[in-house]
Amino acid sequence: MTTEVKGELYYDPWDVELNADPYPMFERIRDEAPLYYNEKHDFYAISRFDDVGRALVDHETFSSARGVVLEIIKSGMEIPPGLLLFEDPPIHDIHRGLLSRAFTPRKINALEPLIRDFTRRCLDQVEGDRFDFVKDLGSVMPMRVVGMLFGIPEDYQRRVQEDGERHVRTARGGQMTDNPDGAISDGEVFADFIDWRINHPADDLTTELLEAEFEDETATVRKLRRDELLVFMNVVAVAGAETTTRLIGWTGKLLSEHPDQRRALVADRSLLPGAIEEILRYEPPALQAARYVTRDVEFHGATVPAGSAILTLIGAANRDERRFGDDAEVFDITRAPRQHLTFGVGAHYCLGNALARLEGRIALEEILDRFPDWEVDLDDAVFSSSSAVRGWDSMPAQVTRRR
Repeated sequence: MTTEVKGELYYDPWDVELNADPYPMFERIRDEAPLYYNEKHDFYAISRFDDVGRALVDHETFSSARGVVLEIIKSGMEIPPGLLLFEDPPIHDIHRGLLSRAFTPRKINALEPLIRDFTRRCLDQVEGDRFDFVKDLGSVMPMRVVGMLFGIPEDYQRRVQEDGERHVRTARGGQMTDNPDGAISDGEVFADFIDWRINHPADDLTTELLEAEFEDETATVRKLRRDELLVFMNVVAVAGAETTTRLIGWTGKLLSEHPDQRRALVADRSLLPGAIEEILRYEPPALQAARYVTRDVEFHGATVPAGSAILTLIGAANRDERRFGDDAEVFDITRAPRQHLTFGVGAHYCLGNALARLEGRIALEEILDRFPDWEVDLDDAVFSSSSAVRGWDSMPAQVTRRR
């Protein structure tokens, strides 16, 4: 349960201490200021489930084309082509259609034994009674899965991960636009690999994207330009790896804090899918998503003027009692299924949601097979927060091995 927060009603996505536990403030904002305005940083925020869902669906009013991170929108920077997350229909739908071929049920199901085998190999390397949910698994498994999709060699994947981290990660309280290397990667880290793959085609997403022809927004039939493909690949790699890494870290923490629910999972694996959904609802890896307001729009009797930046507070909406009941602030893996907003909704509903769920389920199942009991060491855990993602760089635990 969250604790009561008194004093000023205030939310700042770059306030590290506030974002360590934003939920008490989110509850106040939902109740006292469902349309919130931050005068210091000049942005609006909405926090109730129905309001956030409305904004995420209405891409004509709440545009992604100037970015989905607050500081990027406020900077007015130019967005490179191919950045799927930062696009609106129709170009978004065209690019999404190209990528969707990687996320068919057949292809995702084919990945399951490969993901499981890699997860087991990671856990095989854990010695003694200390296991770090992030360093030993969460930070390596998701990028390996991206490598499986694109056909990227394992020795190349660390370069990709480091490049993504340079842009997404920030100093404590920093903004992505403060990064000396820029807020958005140009994907050049993939350049050598793409050049090699052109001459060495294979059964992978990279080859499919190189060869795919499509009709663009000008009705021209063409293939992806090199700059588009570079950014395309970077979006999938960084977005997929960062969010799943956070999911695995939160899994360790939440099931340590709720040992009765962890024991229920040990005894009954049919609870696993529901557990992953509850973890995603309760601690979404992306706490908020920003949008640019293209025309005046009203919430709760007040107007958000065109040209404003607005935050959709996904973490707040996911705990809205109007949607999830009076126990919305309670972590419960047996909760009756209801759609949350962790993967978004509408045109930008996360294309890789089924794969992320699969990775989370496999990770938890294999961990429970090895370590049915654990207690995390929060004194040694390392919290990482930015306006893009929220989670842990390290979540060490004292584990008990299965006998």
